[in-house]
Amino acid sequence: MWPSTDRDDVKSLIMSIGGFKKFYADCFPLIVNEVPEFRWNDDFEYPEELTEAEYYGDVDELENISPLDFVSIMDIRYKDKTICSKVLWGIPNADGFNGWFYNCPFRIDLLAYSDKVTLTVSDGLPPIMSIEKERKDGKLWQELQDGIRLSWIIVNRKIKKAANLSSWSPLGGQRHWPTDKDFVVRFASILPAKDILPCQIVECILIMKFRVIHTQGEGIQTIIKLTELSMQLEDMNGSHVNGLKSLLILKAALSCRRSMNHNEALESCNLYLKVQTELKEKKMRYENRLDRLWILGGIATCISFCFYCL
Repeated sequence: MWPSTDRDDVKSLIMSIGGFKKFYADCFPLIVNEVPEFRWNDDFEYPEELTEAEYYGDVDELENISPLDFVSIMDIRYKDKTICSKVLWGIPNADGFNGWFYNCPFRIDLLAYSDKVTLTVSDGLPPIMSIEKERKDGKLWQELQDGIRLSWIIVNRKIKKAANLSSWSPLGGQRHWPTDKDFVVRFASILPAKDILPCQIVECILIMKFRVIHTQGEGIQTIIKLTELSMQLEDMNGSHVNGLKSLLILKAALSCRRSMNHNEALESCNLYLKVQTELKEKKMRYENRLDRLWILGGIATCISFCFYCL
């Protein structure tokens, strides 16, 4: 299930947090959170209208949480074959107690430039004769959607808890973006942010990006390379969560509800996206009403001024 746990240091970590049975019970079920009902009115303050201190609050919990508390245990499978396993101790570039990490958008990049993870026809990929042909039939994209699986487990050594933050199966992505040769596959989970952020719930977004290195030709197989594997947290407004709040959310996520029914986790993610889309549409209508009021107010002012001059 998780070849990355076969390392001696990871085995010791798992034993220190309660053993392999507890680890499996915590990490095989996927995180499920109910998406709260958001009611918007004309008095609603949008996040961009709030100051950073008002939006993120003044939570002094740096003494109780540290980037060094967290360990990432990641495995990627393609058609039941493990193609990449990696363990990351701590959070990269989070050095310094009062450094930039706590106030800047949170992000974990799990792949180093030296990592070389590729998939070929021998791994089960369909042969790609050309990018133009793939754009029309979409066979490679469909194979990635159907065959790729991601497990990203977060362990907090201090509180001795673990959870899988991935949706296991892809939730979607983008073909041929940002270039014709790139394919972005998206995984996610919905995490609680009650008493941490005003929106009370956030999306943990896991991005996997592949690039076509070679198309099928004489003596050359189709080869695609994994170029990115990252984690970010976004609130309901689509804004990136900063480092401090992300640590608090990740810590809270280790204690939230999970389900052995992986479809339930997927439904939770899809419902979040639906609510997020509805809120964006309501926000656009709200802003359009404000624009019309400003225009009408300006016209009324000009007419009043003209009458005054006459």
